[in-house]
Amino acid sequence: MALGSGSARGLAHIGVLRVLKEEGIPIDIIAGTSIGAVVGSLYALRRNITRIEETADKISWTRLLSLVDLTFNKTGLIGGQRIMAWAKSIIGRDVQFSDLLVPFACVATDIMTGQEVVINEGSVMEAVRASFSIPGLFSVAKWEGKYLVDGGLVNPVPISTVKNMGAEFIIAVNVMPDINDIDRTYWTGRKSRRGFKEPNIIEVLMQSIYIGSHPLVQTALESADIAIEPRVASIGPGDFHRARECILQGELAAEDCIPKLKRLLSST
Repeated sequence: MALGSGSARGLAHIGVLRVLKEEGIPIDIIAGTSIGAVVGSLYALRRNITRIEETADKISWTRLLSLVDLTFNKTGLIGGQRIMAWAKSIIGRDVQFSDLLVPFACVATDIMTGQEVVINEGSVMEAVRASFSIPGLFSVAKWEGKYLVDGGLVNPVPISTVKNMGAEFIIAVNVMPDINDIDRTYWTGRKSRRGFKEPNIIEVLMQSIYIGSHPLVQTALESADIAIEPRVASIGPGDFHRARECILQGELAAEDCIPKLKRLLSST
């Protein structure tokens, strides 16, 4: 499975994974980018969808604000230490890639060279931290002498990554809506009597990434055997409090693909 980037919209990955597990679809390899790396790593650790859902359901604006540790350093506004501490409190320890039940890798971007960096060894949390480090918002992550930021800049749906890991049949989950769909739904929903509301910093940063990544997503999806695309255009990149809605959209999109998926699997 290749789980794509998309910030809060990526909580739809949970719904997709639930349906695939209930339908008995085996998941042998996972690669994730940004929020896809977060969800993918949690699944690879325990294969426990219910536990992941329970964690997502507890996210609220109050909880999100408590995880913000403003640093205003040279590379980002948020340090990320509180998020890491919260992750450790959920998992219970600093998990290594060798501890995972399912082979897993995540994608980050070397901000100095613009090259893709695939991480599949060492600390899982440090790797995931690098993968979701939105440029300008989070301080860069340091890894093996490199300065890493969000992998969505170079490989928003890591289909090539799972292929390089040995996958023969690839299910890709894209939660990055078409730019036009976002315009018709999410931004329209932000209209007021005076026109569109001014976007906040998270929306500006994420929309900038989406605009640049959209062509990469469309090209990548052509290489997948099945592409699952939850309808999450009306959900904002920072709407983590809408987890239940995201998960439902993931379930619906996966259910729509199950007949075709089973036909293809039976013929391989």
